[in-house]
Amino acid sequence: MSSFKEPSHYSNKDSLITDSTPINDNFYMPAEFAPIEKVWMIWPYRPDNWRDQAQPAKKAYKAVALAINRFCKVAVLVNPNDYQACRDGLADDIEVISMPSNDAWARDIVPTFLVNDKGELRACDWMFNAWGGDYDGLYAPWDDDDKLAARLCDQLGIKRYRTKNFVLEGGAFHVDGEGTVLTTRMCLLSPGRNPHLTEHQIEDKLKTYLGAQKVLWIDDGIDPEETTGHIDDIACFARPGEVVCLYTEDVDHPFYAATQKAYQQLSHMTDAKGRSLTVHKLCCTQQPVTLPNHYDVVQSDDAKARQSGDICIASYANFLICNDAIIVPQYDDANDSLAINQLEKIFPRHQVVGVQTKEIVFGGGNIHCITQQQPAVKP
Repeated sequence: MSSFKEPSHYSNKDSLITDSTPINDNFYMPAEFAPIEKVWMIWPYRPDNWRDQAQPAKKAYKAVALAINRFCKVAVLVNPNDYQACRDGLADDIEVISMPSNDAWARDIVPTFLVNDKGELRACDWMFNAWGGDYDGLYAPWDDDDKLAARLCDQLGIKRYRTKNFVLEGGAFHVDGEGTVLTTRMCLLSPGRNPHLTEHQIEDKLKTYLGAQKVLWIDDGIDPEETTGHIDDIACFARPGEVVCLYTEDVDHPFYAATQKAYQQLSHMTDAKGRSLTVHKLCCTQQPVTLPNHYDVVQSDDAKARQSGDICIASYANFLICNDAIIVPQYDDANDSLAINQLEKIFPRHQVVGVQTKEIVFGGGNIHCITQQQPAVKP
């Protein structure tokens, strides 16, 4: 699909459900470790976020897409003027769809897909404000990002729930598919998201739109300057009752305090089923990843400045569970192989596939950040 045309019914909001909520309709978000039908990605392009006109980032995105494509379908959304180059650069069996966006973070702007026990698919269309809006957002404008979930749902013919007056991104939470949500206070209680809501009210929103019964809060993420502490950089569910937590005992590591605290907090939690969590440690990089010298990004007033020497949010926990595989970041670090070995022990039935993603982390995210899974539904 080489050109984008606003669906004629988009303005009529035919896909929008206004008189109910997911939990009332018995829809819920399944766990990432449940069967996946397709993984969505968005092609990078911003010269004020990605160096060298995003060419190195595109190579890294392509490597991630090819790794995932071994285990499930992949679809890539791309800005209309980049369509042909994207189509020509990817394997023929990877779907490419023209659709406007302001950047390339599929986890946060592609809809969160929901299922029910009848085999139906719906979606959450979260309000998006670039991780903080005018308070501390990372770029402006973000209007095409905020519209992307609705446009995609309309194109796919999927009913959606819009979270009016509630800002959230897909990387801010994980679910176990059995009623438990995992998130951070650093993110969801940040002034740039929902300052009009209390922690209890935010819990109610998460339960309502994700079809859950219990929210587990850890205090801090590892990225206060990027996403304001997304959970997907520090912890995730491996299975019901089991969590992977980024961890280091190096007191000089920039992630030391947050990972130590998260591990201790998770170790004393129970999930929605009353199970005490088993917490698996996952190493940090041995050396912090920083932006290289002469980082050639076109600085602008519309995006967060990126300077040589800045600490990047390089986390092995930002992996994607993809059917029979774990697609995990690699950084040319001494602990790359250790992270793979640890994940192989945590996920003994999965193939752990490492992909070099330094160019993605230079732009502020990683494998989980640039992907959004669409669950397989029961026939």
